[in-house]
Amino acid sequence: MSTFPISIPRPVHPTGIWSWITTIDHKRIGILYGITAFIMFLSGGIEATLMRLQLAGPELDIVSAAVYNQLFTMHGTTMIFLAIMPLSAAFFNFVIPLQIGARDVAFPRLNAFSYWTFLGGALMLKLSWIGGATDAGWFGYAPLTSVAQNPGTGIDFWIISLQVLGVASLAASFNFIVTIINMRAPGMTMMRLPVFTWMSFITAILLVLAFPVITVALIELTFDRYFMFNFFNVANGGSVVLWQHLFWVFGHPEVYILILPAMGIVSEVLPVFSKKPLFGYKTVVLAGAIIAFMGWMVWSHHMFTVGLGAVANAVFTVTTMLIAVPTGIKVFNWIGTIWGGSIRFTTPMLFSLGFIAMFLLGGISGVMHAVSAHDAQQQDTYFVPAHIHYVLFGGAIMAILSGIYYWFPKYSGKMYSERQGKISFWFIMVGQNVTFFPMHFVGLDGMPRRIYTYVEGMGWEFWNGVATGGVFILIIGFLLVMDNIGRNWRNGKAAPADPWDARTLEWSIASPPPEYNFKEIPVVRSLDDWWVTKQGGAHKEVPVSGGSGDEGHGIHLPQPSYWPMVTAIGLFIAAYGVVFNDLIVPWGLAAIGLVIGFIGVYAWSFEPVNDPEEDSTH
Repeated sequence: MSTFPISIPRPVHPTGIWSWITTIDHKRIGILYGITAFIMFLSGGIEATLMRLQLAGPELDIVSAAVYNQLFTMHGTTMIFLAIMPLSAAFFNFVIPLQIGARDVAFPRLNAFSYWTFLGGALMLKLSWIGGATDAGWFGYAPLTSVAQNPGTGIDFWIISLQVLGVASLAASFNFIVTIINMRAPGMTMMRLPVFTWMSFITAILLVLAFPVITVALIELTFDRYFMFNFFNVANGGSVVLWQHLFWVFGHPEVYILILPAMGIVSEVLPVFSKKPLFGYKTVVLAGAIIAFMGWMVWSHHMFTVGLGAVANAVFTVTTMLIAVPTGIKVFNWIGTIWGGSIRFTTPMLFSLGFIAMFLLGGISGVMHAVSAHDAQQQDTYFVPAHIHYVLFGGAIMAILSGIYYWFPKYSGKMYSERQGKISFWFIMVGQNVTFFPMHFVGLDGMPRRIYTYVEGMGWEFWNGVATGGVFILIIGFLLVMDNIGRNWRNGKAAPADPWDARTLEWSIASPPPEYNFKEIPVVRSLDDWWVTKQGGAHKEVPVSGGSGDEGHGIHLPQPSYWPMVTAIGLFIAAYGVVFNDLIVPWGLAAIGLVIGFIGVYAWSFEPVNDPEEDSTH
């Protein structure tokens, strides 16, 4: 029993809904992250579709100007914070412990807390549609977020939900930093880590350093709105440019938080389906670290037209151009990997190759933006959304889809339809180019971004119609992905442990992995140790302490827990209480949430790792 005064037995449900609600198994949490994030991705796609329908022709009236602004803001926020980041987190959770030869993450209950907190923040943001969502843009520029210009609760939901999501991100980041440093299998030095684990490690460090910056900005904005402070109120000595600096000091490292895990996925997929080692492993790792470091030196290229002066613009022009160098190094390493290889054009391989092509196009337009004089002509035109979509959709989403297919046999234990996977790739590849490439043309023709309609005769009708048509090609592609994954997860052909003849440790165990991951902890003797082992190299395992290791007997794992979810529920209620602080009793709902959160933390702190009255061996 728990030593908490309210004596509640540890949950012991092996199956059913409660087994998922109380789980602290990193693999299940990864699946929860993935499903939730994909649902959020679909909701962001619906928002984007409504925007494209509104812009399909001149002076349409599908949605109002106010609703369009809400769609624009929610779409950007959803895709960045509720879709791409948590989709990457799904891979962090499922893959990293398996790749490093660990049985779990360092802090399993903190891992569960991070998921439930993310879910609370996501629900809070999405529920803001009831009564009117935020409409100040996903970047929240002051003074558009001031009470004077935006008195509704939509902005408040946006501010508070992002802070809740920040708690989830920080909890997960600290967990994976400690996991990667401390939980590696014997012999797995840092320079024997798989590239995906390396990029995830760098991403976690970026998150730990970047999220406090946006947290400070959001707290200042909270004080402006709730307590009449003047951080961003120009009339009383505040500065709207301060918000831009704080947001983009966070925002540009955030770009690499989104793209580095994608680069890690591609670096895993290409060697496997090229039948070659990754070309220049150390260079790829170093380039990722340099990208993360230089990501802190380029934020003001988002502010070239603010009026920072010629010197500042020149400096950030140079640094923005320089950051393309390590990115280019990665691209050449990927090309070197597939060059001369025995290439299998499987679905994961196609999506990874698509990533390289689309990310290159986005990078080219990014280097164009790096020239401050050039950027001044593109500022606030549709050329900017074209760039960001090629980087984040053509880059991050294509790589994530590659990862979904690549690790599908491992997390589901089934094989997908290769034919349907390839068809879905071509629909998505064609659809994204038909949707996003015309944005370059209308942007160069002067079409402003963030407008909800335009008059006839501007010359934008044709390309906007083409872009809207491309959305429906994308929809078909994603419907094929969903059908392929969903149908084969239930009824697909059973997958072997290593269907790809892969290189890393997760493919050395059953598909799907047992709860304990490894019966015996592997001893790693080289980079790509599993591949070397299959080629006849020495491969040893460390016997399980306290048991023979047969069928996992003698392996102790922490049991499920209610308290991470209870703590997250308390935080969710407290966050709602901040928005509705005058409901019945001033700040009463927030106080209730804090009490629930305190109970959760207190019980969590005194909960034994394993309930002594239950069998904790596997």
